[in-house]
Amino acid sequence: MFAQTRAGKKKWLTDRVDILPFPNQSLRKNTQTPKANQPMVKQSYVKEELPPKVLSEPTGNVGSSHVSIKQIIEEQKAQEVSPIQDDLPREGFSKEQVKMYWKQFAFQMKENGMETFYQALIKREPHFLEEEKFGLEVDNQIQIDYINPILGNFIDFLRKNLNNYQIEITLILSDNPNKEVKYLTGKDKFNALARRNPNLHTLKNLFNLDIEF
Repeated sequence: MFAQTRAGKKKWLTDRVDILPFPNQSLRKNTQTPKANQPMVKQSYVKEELPPKVLSEPTGNVGSSHVSIKQIIEEQKAQEVSPIQDDLPREGFSKEQVKMYWKQFAFQMKENGMETFYQALIKREPHFLEEEKFGLEVDNQIQIDYINPILGNFIDFLRKNLNNYQIEITLILSDNPNKEVKYLTGKDKFNALARRNPNLHTLKNLFNLDIEF
């Protein structure tokens, strides 16, 4: 009797092949689909801008102390004069050079319509207080208040022309403002007298007088 043997079935490419999953692995397909008529939500990466904050009224708090107008003006005056620096030129000069540039600046003031400054500069010679410190003598407090805010321009003018940046100028109130000085020219003396007696201008024009310089 022949032993019955089963021949192995031949596999074809179209036959079903079962795949065994790895441990903890599921072979089920994710069949979850979006519901009908449900809109797709897209993730946005644009940061939503907040509306600007509007103040209904001033807070009154600026984080600084109150500064008066007078204080601001004083600070501006202090900044007009260039600070003294040791690394800038400091050349020597003569008194005649100082007088020359003193007059030159005076006539610049006259051309610019600053008659008060001009009169103060040409009425008296500069006072040589120290080697590099001069005094400008004036008649009254009104001239001091007028000249002081623009005194820095005069100081810078002398420093640059004399090439000495240690120069300083101090305003001096005169003890005798009516005293005549030899530094004035004939025309300057006439103007000084005419300020006290305006009738002199009438006499000058009436008799067609010339004022010697």
